[in-house]
Amino acid sequence: MSDQEFYTFREYLRTENEDLSPSAEDYLEMIYRLSKDSGYTRAGDLAQALNVQPPSVTSMVKKLAEIGLLKYEKYGVIILEPSGLAKGEALLHRHDLVENFLKFLNIKNDLLQETEKIEHTLNNEILISIQDLLDFFQSHEEIKELFIQFCTIKHSSY
Repeated sequence: MSDQEFYTFREYLRTENEDLSPSAEDYLEMIYRLSKDSGYTRAGDLAQALNVQPPSVTSMVKKLAEIGLLKYEKYGVIILEPSGLAKGEALLHRHDLVENFLKFLNIKNDLLQETEKIEHTLNNEILISIQDLLDFFQSHEEIKELFIQFCTIKHSSY
């Protein structure tokens, strides 16, 4: 795609090099979260955590198993394969990074919802830059305080 040509949002998402849909990413991230301590999770726990119906879980888990990210047997446990474990960990890191960035920006309303919407649209270059920015402010508390003061003054007039 050329930087000089415009496309619809859907087209930009369609042409990304990611192998998983945003929905599949959400499932994999949640499987990683739920299985972090025990090494496995169950379809019912996943359905409850994502607020979806069990048949939806079964369908997505089968797809993720077909591409080798996890192991699943009907009515059994869901266990991440090494590649699924690595991808799940990366997805959780991405989620946490976006959430921390929004917190840094003092976003309070619908934090989880906004994090979920944003995280699927960022490429690695942007994620690295966000991490660098957060690390910079963490390393320079005096500049961080100046930024907070600036925002407080600027937004107090609204």
